[in-house]
Amino acid sequence: MHSHDHGGHASAAPTDRGPSHQRRLAIACGITVGIVLAQATGAWITGSLALLTDAVHSLTDSIGLGVALIAAGLMYRAATAQRTWGFRRVEILAGLFQAALLLSIGVYAAVEGISRLSSPPTVLHLELLVFGAVGLAGNIVSLLVLSGGRKANLNMRAAFLEVAADALGSLGVMVAAVVIWTTGWQQADAVAALAIAALIIPRAALLLRETARVLMEFTPRGLDLEQVRRHMLAQEHVQEVHDLHASMVATGLPVISAHVVVDDECFQDGCAPETLVRLRSCVAEHFDISVEHSTFQLETRTIAAGETHTHA
Repeated sequence: MHSHDHGGHASAAPTDRGPSHQRRLAIACGITVGIVLAQATGAWITGSLALLTDAVHSLTDSIGLGVALIAAGLMYRAATAQRTWGFRRVEILAGLFQAALLLSIGVYAAVEGISRLSSPPTVLHLELLVFGAVGLAGNIVSLLVLSGGRKANLNMRAAFLEVAADALGSLGVMVAAVVIWTTGWQQADAVAALAIAALIIPRAALLLRETARVLMEFTPRGLDLEQVRRHMLAQEHVQEVHDLHASMVATGLPVISAHVVVDDECFQDGCAPETLVRLRSCVAEHFDISVEHSTFQLETRTIAAGETHTHA
């Protein structure tokens, strides 16, 4: 016996505001494309590695934001019999793609920055300062647009982190321009590029780890399955709990399943439905997993003995 409240297929309607997030992403994407054009022009004029790195980073942002915008639209499509969760998992793929892009540009900036420390080219500091300021201004506007939805899901979080890292990169470009202007130390440009890389790589690695956890269907953070098992075993008529699994389909959408051995008489005196209700209520109250997304197979000792258990 299973707990299903899916109306024929497992629909998972998001609770966050999809159209609002799409508007935020569209505005931020448009601003970032403008920043890319400005910074690319500035990098060509000034010969700055830091500005070039920030321009490529902004390009990565624009691509990532474009992917996030597409993902935001797909996430809110209705579920079907073929796609029982709809496109909710697209946000995880988008987050993974953005993390990979961020990591790539971070490594590039680090390698190129180190090579330029020994032989730095001459950089036009005034122009560098102007283009850095243009980039920072655009990033600040994008951050303000995205800030309201940054905690909604991994997709929005990835987009916000990309723009935030780019804003810090633009600030680094401006600092490098001031240093070159006041001291003539041309290596400041390469140092700024390395600083940008240092900002990008840890954030990319963190996002990569989080998306990988979801794709690998690891147990959600903060959920102790042994504690879940103990709570379930404490319910009346429950003898054993095995094949207990929990994972995340998407942000805010944890699911849990288990085989539950109950007293044989539950299938004779009609207490099985009551036991199922108690199990579902227990998981919902103590572990914040909705009853719609908990699936429990009630079975007898005889049935359980005939199963080949690969999980406790």
